[in-house]
Amino acid sequence: MEYYNYIKSLHLIFVITWFAGLFYIPRLFVYQIEAYHKPSPDKEILGNQLKIMAKRLWYIITWPSAILATIFAIWLLVLMPSWLQHSWMHVKLIFVVLLIIYHIKTQIYFIQLQNDVVKKTSSFMRLWNEGATFILFAVVFLVILKSAINWVFGVVGILVLGILLMLGFKLYKRIREKNGE
Repeated sequence: MEYYNYIKSLHLIFVITWFAGLFYIPRLFVYQIEAYHKPSPDKEILGNQLKIMAKRLWYIITWPSAILATIFAIWLLVLMPSWLQHSWMHVKLIFVVLLIIYHIKTQIYFIQLQNDVVKKTSSFMRLWNEGATFILFAVVFLVILKSAINWVFGVVGILVLGILLMLGFKLYKRIREKNGE
């Protein structure tokens, strides 16, 4: 088990880079959607550059990080199968499944925008951007507190954070509308 902490460290590093990609890609989607509604030639110039940035982020950082984080997580569970007997781990794995669903749905949005199919608004993408944040909060509380009950307090905190984010989002939207953006 000498190498356990190395595997754990690599898992954590790739979880961080995976989340970094999941935090940034919806912001690129916001800019792509807003560029799509600009007049030519701005629409094409910005749109093409943002597609390149999104493609590099998604396929060079986010997907590889997701795969490596998962591989190292499975490796850790093989090394420590007793974790699967704890209720906090069951709840954490539910959030991991939600994260994978979020990632796959983000992949769908990515493909649409790469093909100039704009089905969502930039406001929707700003809200979508918060999905990974909620999952991150829940998983961190679960891993640190190691309790399936105490994580409820963390989720309550997440809900309060969500309410604050929504209020901040509405305020930001009003300011943008007031300034004609």
